[in-house]
Amino acid sequence: MVGESLTPEVAVRYAGAFAAEAPPGPIVITRDGRVSGRMLAAVITGALKAAGRDVINADVAATPTVGVLVRELRAAGGLQISASHNPAPYNGFKLFSADGRVLPAAAGQRVLDRYRRGDAGWVAWNRLGSARFVDDVIGRHKELALSIVDVDRIRRRRFHVLLDSNHGAGGALGRALLAELNCVVTLLGAEPDGRFAHEPEPTAENLAGVLATVPTAHADLGFCQDPDADRLALVDERGRYLGEECTLALAVEHALSGRARALAPGASARRTIVINCSTSRMSEDLAAKYGAPLVRSAVGEANVVDAMLAHNALLGGEGNGGVIHPDVVLVRDSFVAMAMTLDAMAARGAPLSALAAGLPRYEIVKTKIELPPERVAPGLAALERRFSDARADRLDGLRLDWPDKWLLVRASNTEPVVRAIAEAPTAADARALSDAAAEALAET
Repeated sequence: MVGESLTPEVAVRYAGAFAAEAPPGPIVITRDGRVSGRMLAAVITGALKAAGRDVINADVAATPTVGVLVRELRAAGGLQISASHNPAPYNGFKLFSADGRVLPAAAGQRVLDRYRRGDAGWVAWNRLGSARFVDDVIGRHKELALSIVDVDRIRRRRFHVLLDSNHGAGGALGRALLAELNCVVTLLGAEPDGRFAHEPEPTAENLAGVLATVPTAHADLGFCQDPDADRLALVDERGRYLGEECTLALAVEHALSGRARALAPGASARRTIVINCSTSRMSEDLAAKYGAPLVRSAVGEANVVDAMLAHNALLGGEGNGGVIHPDVVLVRDSFVAMAMTLDAMAARGAPLSALAAGLPRYEIVKTKIELPPERVAPGLAALERRFSDARADRLDGLRLDWPDKWLLVRASNTEPVVRAIAEAPTAADARALSDAAAEALAET
């Protein structure tokens, strides 16, 4: 929380640690529009200059845009000031490598270790860095997002899109991208001032008012972003919340169906899909339908990207509405998801509700189970023994798979709890699986 756990002193130390670990070159700074973002950007700019770094300030930008800017401007890295989907009092930092992706785990750990040591490497007065602003923040990202779809096909449909940017960073590029696709746009929360009209995580509960607006506005669909616009939730033409898990599944189906556009050299030969181990089985079923390899990574965007690079993936992402298209940027990207969804609708000549109806159907239940850290290892072992009929995987916590359901149990990094995610054909079956896991852990 800003002013408590996140203070200017913390920001300075963190920026200094990042500057000391990053390779030579300038560093891009952006923010997601939150009220505290401007202050933190000023503090961090000063810290980076004090560490001898030139700063490229792009002001308000979506998180995937940071990746594009870092790569296009040949920067040493990037620092996005954002608390993602968390409430307004919070803020935080996302670090990018020179490749335009979120820092891999090992590199991030080195920054954290240096921060904890207070090892920043400030420079003398005659080696201080400078700062400049970016003239065009969104242009290249827009071009890349358009390059992966059939623009003319979408333009002919003249979709009416309701875009809820909720006063985050996604409005400017969202409006520009949809305009290029000849869409009629109803834009909610366009001003990136961080004064959220509803709680920022794009869940069904938080979007209740937006859901009702989609049919009232006679929109063909609704796109709902989180504040830093790396996640996208979908709403069909009837105002029905399809959610974030459907976002990735629809993109996977479109990419594998042969109806999507592939421009990058060798793209037509790529078939592998990468998702993390807490993402819905919908994508796994779709990969099997089209005979494509599917790889699961540990939870976390950096882990998904590592696996995508290792397997030359066609597409990757997470079930939180984050689609990663390697021909655009190796970052979860709501704009890629919007473009691919519209392309799928145009290619099929069908409304979003019909596309969603064609997806495999599962229900996910997520719970927290109190468990002290010292009981996590024996608790997971007990779960594995109790559910011996399941295929067990220890990639990230414990994942148990059956033919029609699965359970993932992972320890929290911040609380004395484990988080359980269960997916099954019905919510009742998924809840029963979570309850059985909680019962088994309570007995350890």
